[in-house]
Amino acid sequence: MRTYRIGGALAGASRTMSFGVVGGIYLVAGLGAVLTWQLAGARHPLTGALYADLVATLLVFAASMLLRNASIYDPCWSVAPPLIMVGWIVAAAEDGVVLRQFLVTALVTVWAFRLTANWARGWSGLRHEDWRYRQLRAQTRGRLPWWLVNLTGIQLMPTLVVFAGLLSGWPAVAGDRAVGPLDVLAVLVTAGAIGLEAVADDQLRRFTADPANRGRICDRGLWRYSRHPNYLGEIAFWWGLWLFGLAADPSWWWTVIGPLTVLTLFVGATIPLMERRSLDRRPGYAAHRREVPMLLPRPPIRHRIPD
Repeated sequence: MRTYRIGGALAGASRTMSFGVVGGIYLVAGLGAVLTWQLAGARHPLTGALYADLVATLLVFAASMLLRNASIYDPCWSVAPPLIMVGWIVAAAEDGVVLRQFLVTALVTVWAFRLTANWARGWSGLRHEDWRYRQLRAQTRGRLPWWLVNLTGIQLMPTLVVFAGLLSGWPAVAGDRAVGPLDVLAVLVTAGAIGLEAVADDQLRRFTADPANRGRICDRGLWRYSRHPNYLGEIAFWWGLWLFGLAADPSWWWTVIGPLTVLTLFVGATIPLMERRSLDRRPGYAAHRREVPMLLPRPPIRHRIPD
């Protein structure tokens, strides 16, 4: 098959060339998204952004099938939100509060840059595909066509989850209420979430980079008090964004479905998958689960002093 030849030929590409290929794919996807948004015309900015997001996802999906690597989609999670926010600011024109627009967009951009950089740091090139995708391909082989699993489970589903989380971004940039205490809380939660995730990722990277820790459980720093502090930071980020929307226009309270959807994804799918892998690979992980909470931090049980 032509798909196999193209994917196989580029699988050995250098890391630099791989980033160039992915950059080209996302440039095409971005242009497709902009064109789609323009064609949406007078539709509500939420609708136009959703159509654009879906078209971009389909273009990335096509490239991932051509290159036989579902990880081509991975940067989408963080690349799309700041671009959508900018589009919404343009659509809002002079309706929103400039200070709030600046604050929320700046925080989303910082979050996106850090998360994308974190992905880039750990991505070795087109030969690398996330272990979860390889596992999913093996589990569904013979039962479901891979293109369907890739499109729905790996790409469309996260796109819709992120878009749901981003819903409150529209009232945040278009709402006309003056900046107040709830905005301050939103800044603290969102910035704190970004910092929490950044510190947790850095601590895990340093831990796993040490050969002496091979096969060991990371229980240092933030990881001493939570099994998944990085995911806690990611979840909290979307709650902070919702607070911005609530501060700008309380009638959009229903966008709470966004952070709830993100929470459901992590608690219902992402974390259980990571936990099963750790249980299989690390003999002491079952005891670690009993001692350290999944998300909300507290001192490990083994370190508590009896009354």
